[in-house]
Amino acid sequence: MTANVRGAIFALLAFGVFSTHDVFVKILGGIYSPIQIVFFSVLLSFPLATVMMMRDATPGTLLPRHPWWMAARTVAATATGVTAFYAFSVLPLAQTYTILFAMPLLITILSIPVLGETVRLRRWIAVLVGLAGVIIVLQPGSTPLSLGHAAALVAAVGGSVASIVVRKIGQDERKVVLLIYPMCANFAVMGCALPFVYREMPIEHFGMLAVIALFAWIAGRLIVEAYQAGEAVIVAPMQYSQILWATGFGILFFGERPSLNTMIGAAVIIGSGLYIVLRESSSDASETTPVLRTRSRVETGTSLRIGPVLRMRAGRSKPD
Repeated sequence: MTANVRGAIFALLAFGVFSTHDVFVKILGGIYSPIQIVFFSVLLSFPLATVMMMRDATPGTLLPRHPWWMAARTVAATATGVTAFYAFSVLPLAQTYTILFAMPLLITILSIPVLGETVRLRRWIAVLVGLAGVIIVLQPGSTPLSLGHAAALVAAVGGSVASIVVRKIGQDERKVVLLIYPMCANFAVMGCALPFVYREMPIEHFGMLAVIALFAWIAGRLIVEAYQAGEAVIVAPMQYSQILWATGFGILFFGERPSLNTMIGAAVIIGSGLYIVLRESSSDASETTPVLRTRSRVETGTSLRIGPVLRMRAGRSKPD
């Protein structure tokens, strides 16, 4: 088995676990506020964060070297967490994923002011085509747009901001610093809001929250293994396998059948995203490659998940 095949298999497993994670989010979201789900997801992730800090031998403190960029990432990840969980709760899984798949397009746009990336005509065309796919899914004017659609769009924008900031400062900041600030912010903000939305939870629902935290950690580790084993251009497109999981889980557990416009929009968005990934992997692409070298899962700041960019230090060519 070649390294790229191993990387692809690890990535497919990771996104399968992530999709299962999102099923639990959707089930609990039908009962509890996303604020409550985010709060306890973060709370149950702290033991893993503690273990990570104990194992981190990188010298330094928990003070960020780039406080303003870290503040931007923290705000973006905090907003993404609650909006993504809300979107998964109220929208069909396939539709939520389709909107979140706009992230590579938004990252491409953000890379211009943040990373100084030069986006040429063909990538601009891919971005515009992908955004047209989002419009196909949303169908403004012909179908009512809900708060769930707005939440999914906010999650896509927030996840893009959080990811591009990691691409900007990831080589300077300790991994634990990049992880712990959004988690602490989610814990504090959701904790302040929790008394207004709290509903008593039976022990089995706490168990489901523990599964959410555990699955997020397992999937994050699998993505690391995927990027260590294979090339980014092979691993990154595997994120789109989530649409298959979402369709299957939606039919099996929630009686959801993707609408025609969702399927057409998904095809357009995925096609444009794949083009951008392949374009960034070409020999004439710049070294910045913001999409190719950025994590391929929306950053919610609720668990120990970080993009592959953090291993690109000391001249290493393969990210994890």
